[in-house]
Amino acid sequence: MIHYVHGDILLSKAQLIAHGIAPGDHFLHGLALALRERWPAMAKDFRHYCHVSHPKPGTAWLWGGPGIRIANLLTQEPARSEGQTPGKATFQAIAGSLKALRALVEDEGIESLALPRLATGVGGQNWDDVKPLIEQHLGELAIPVYVYELYEHGVEAE
Repeated sequence: MIHYVHGDILLSKAQLIAHGIAPGDHFLHGLALALRERWPAMAKDFRHYCHVSHPKPGTAWLWGGPGIRIANLLTQEPARSEGQTPGKATFQAIAGSLKALRALVEDEGIESLALPRLATGVGGQNWDDVKPLIEQHLGELAIPVYVYELYEHGVEAE
């Protein structure tokens, strides 16, 4: 069941946090930056994963660290060249990533999930267009899914 909440996703007690990025992303903006600052090994491991696996938009990569699991959803197009800003998110990549996320949740036995307004920051999409995709792909999960519709620094969602 999906719960729309306000607060700081980094304070979530969900077993898995998901967020959107691009293949080869350097985690320089928004939630990705906050995650990189808290778990720098994740960004390093992701760069290695991209170098070895060459992932495509529409997929997901699961990372686990001390007391945390993070699903990195590849919702955006990669940067055109090294050092450039990643491309915008596409609806095809968002839908593919959400499908991959659902499979991860089911395969890994995840009991709760938190995600932000996916692909609406650096990804450049409109929340009114992305929200139905989240509901379509995650709405029937038998676990609580917390969607952080409004970011409030340092505030734990109810």
